Amino acid sequence: MHTGRRYTPLEFFRWTLRDTLLILVISTIPTVLYASGLTFLAFPWQPIAILGTSLAFIVGFKNNASYGRIWEARQIYGAIINDSRSFAYTVRDALGGKDSELVKVMFYRHFAWLTALRFQLREPRTWENMNTSSNREFLNGHYRVYEWEHKIEEELAKYLSKEELDYILSKKNRATQLTALQSETLASLRKTGALTDIQWMELQNSIVKFTDAQGKAERIKNFPYPRNFASVTTYLMIIFILLLPFGLLREYSQIGQGTFLEGYTIWFNIPFSAVAAWVFHVLDAVGESAVNPFEGSANDVPITQISRTVEIDMRDMLDESPLPDPITPTNNIVL
Repeated sequence: MHTGRRYTPLEFFRWTLRDTLLILVISTIPTVLYASGLTFLAFPWQPIAILGTSLAFIVGFKNNASYGRIWEARQIYGAIINDSRSFAYTVRDALGGKDSELVKVMFYRHFAWLTALRFQLREPRTWENMNTSSNREFLNGHYRVYEWEHKIEEELAKYLSKEELDYILSKKNRATQLTALQSETLASLRKTGALTDIQWMELQNSIVKFTDAQGKAERIKNFPYPRNFASVTTYLMIIFILLLPFGLLREYSQIGQGTFLEGYTIWFNIPFSAVAAWVFHVLDAVGESAVNPFEGSANDVPITQISRTVEIDMRDMLDESPLPDPITPTNNIVL
């Protein structure tokens, strides 16, 4: 997540440099050929304008869907924050207070659940965009993805006993199994009378909420923006960028007729058609960069920071000291 007022022009230039250079080349080739006498290369601009209008609607639809996905992801983790806090003080007050060893075990098991979930959400998918050269170059030296630089085994070992750690690491969906352990513990406490039926029901409802939140996050992670819509947008974008400089050739060649600029205004086609194509491309790239809110891009929901915030709050309920440091932005990027 970007925490500054806006991306700087330099950041945008760095992110789009490769594509910008390619667009300039695409605009230059037909302009040079036209200026060399191949005037038949000029296309009518009206069909290209219609294509551009259609493309604008499609890109707008995609960006709207992308924003919906990232906003839903933020709502999911907002609910996890609130539900974690209510779960924490209910467990603490129902099971003997902040000095209870069982309370600490359940708190730390919840930290392990937050850790396992964010590691699972950072796993790459084939349709995600972090392997593109522009995103990789922007990542290098600009910000870091914590889950890619650390091992889940070492992170979970901070919170679980050796027996529980070995058990969880043997499972496929570790976050789910950690929730199941919490539920199993609550069931045992109810059987022994350590929890009343009302207390058990309240805590079990919290477990259900965590399961629901995990399922919603996994749905976004494992179901991409429909590939048919994404493919159509890509193909139309390529066609539009390729045709645009051809459609503006005759228009720019006629601008300077009867003036001292006659014969020279054709070269305006290079920068202006490149700018128009760049605008469409960047709008599409912005939507694509936000469509997968857990992939590790600079526009992700900051699940690592949120998980650390929850851990700090819950440790504070136990009066632990010192508390972990909050995760702060690096170059205005926080994940």
